[in-house]
Amino acid sequence: MKRLIDIIGASATLLILSPVIFLIAMLNRAYLGRPVFFVQKRPGLGGKPFDLLKFRTMKNSLDSKGQPLPDSERLTRYGKLLRSTSLDELPGLWNVVKGEMSLVGPRPLLMEYLPLYTSEQARRHDVRPGITGWAQVNGRNALRWEEKFAADLWYVDNKSFLLDSKIIVMTIIKVLKKDGVNADGEATMSKFTGS
Repeated sequence: MKRLIDIIGASATLLILSPVIFLIAMLNRAYLGRPVFFVQKRPGLGGKPFDLLKFRTMKNSLDSKGQPLPDSERLTRYGKLLRSTSLDELPGLWNVVKGEMSLVGPRPLLMEYLPLYTSEQARRHDVRPGITGWAQVNGRNALRWEEKFAADLWYVDNKSFLLDSKIIVMTIIKVLKKDGVNADGEATMSKFTGS
């Protein structure tokens, strides 16, 4: 049932918002250049890697050693707008249609975090990752890592159609309010280094 709702919901949203998606793609090309999309390996169900698709929000600026500059220096005002409105997440709906993600579930984090999880934290991969989740509507990037994992695990243990519906409604409200987009003192979210 959840998978059917994911397919119908993601497909309908992609169709309805296709003009917005096209406009953002054109703006990305104008403001940030190519590529328009940000593609990165992320762990999915069971930790299996997949290519997460998002709109780029940062410039490709590098330091003298060829390493990316800090997020705060690469994140533009336009990129901040995309993030604060969660419009950068729209391409992820294609990941939902493909079955790599769900509309609701723990957000897919970085592959490099996998060996850092405790056995309990790793249970967040017992379900498909989501476009939004319980952690996102209860603090998002303003949460400490331990709080975020606790919220993810609570979702894994309590997932239901009614809970997913509640999270989707709460997500819309949070996006409109632009709550919890950044961690305190960070342009985005500090890296997880283990518990």
